Amino acid sequence: MTPPTPSAAAPLEVTDESAEIPASPSPLKGAESRSPGRLAWNRFKRDRTGVISAYIVIFFFVIAICAPLISMAYGKDPYTQYGQETVGLLNEAGFPVKANGGIDGDFWFGIEPAMGRDVFTFLIYGIRTSLLIAMATTLLVTIIGVVVGITAGYLGGKTDYLIGRVIDILLSFPSTLFFIAFMPVVYGVFVSPEDEIPTSLRATCLILVLTAFGWASIARLLRGQVLALREREFVEAAKVTGASPARIIFKELLPNLWTPILIQSTLALPAFVTAEAGLAFLGVGIQDPTPDWGVMIQRGATFYTDDITFMIFPGVSMIIFVLAFNLLGDSVRDALDPKSKR
Repeated sequence: MTPPTPSAAAPLEVTDESAEIPASPSPLKGAESRSPGRLAWNRFKRDRTGVISAYIVIFFFVIAICAPLISMAYGKDPYTQYGQETVGLLNEAGFPVKANGGIDGDFWFGIEPAMGRDVFTFLIYGIRTSLLIAMATTLLVTIIGVVVGITAGYLGGKTDYLIGRVIDILLSFPSTLFFIAFMPVVYGVFVSPEDEIPTSLRATCLILVLTAFGWASIARLLRGQVLALREREFVEAAKVTGASPARIIFKELLPNLWTPILIQSTLALPAFVTAEAGLAFLGVGIQDPTPDWGVMIQRGATFYTDDITFMIFPGVSMIIFVLAFNLLGDSVRDALDPKSKR
């Protein structure tokens, strides 16, 4: 029995194949949307604490950068002793006549006791000084820590042992006591004891000394990371193909270390802000009349029993900045490494 045949052949239908085949999404666009950087940025944007902290940190940096413009628009500077030049601002004891530290429409944050300087301009210029020193120190610490840590971890052997012992010594050293005792010696190398130390020299010495003791922690962290990475298959494959050590470090190892480097840098900067302010408070850092957070707290400590206003503004500002930057560092860590989020 034969199968039935159609009575008439079905007509051929010509169609536009391009209209029936759906356009596939661009592979580059999909790869970009799923890239680690894009995923980290999306995770960070969902972290409300991190976003708010980022805005606060940006605000402080904008204030530091625009301090001269703000001072010009405000009509005052941090060096003029308005309380002594204008009668009626300070009483016989040297304290502001008006309440709350002399806060009014002319002096937004009041005036400093005894000296009579404007607190607002002194504060914004103090932010500028503290952040400049902390940023320079963080940059140098990061560069030295990355170079030393990767070198020790990649080369290993006697080089790793020697660098490891140097790191151990620096991390166990009482750095604060060293700063107090040794900073005058550092200044004496460049300036005679009878001469006044320029502010630029004080800032430079602070940056160098803080850097000398600050790179060890990030170097130790990166050394451990490199020790683990150098045994991975992609590093061994690069060695087999004849890649030079420089290429292995910059092309294979360093791209896998950006996350800890960025996290450590964001956590180091607020630490150096407090360290610089602490040294200024102890009298071995930036000195009066140069505006600085530590200088303001040092000056305010002499008046806080009678008028705490002058100490409130630098203290609260530094607490807000350090807290915001630490929270930002935690948010960056969670965005780059979601497994670390608790």
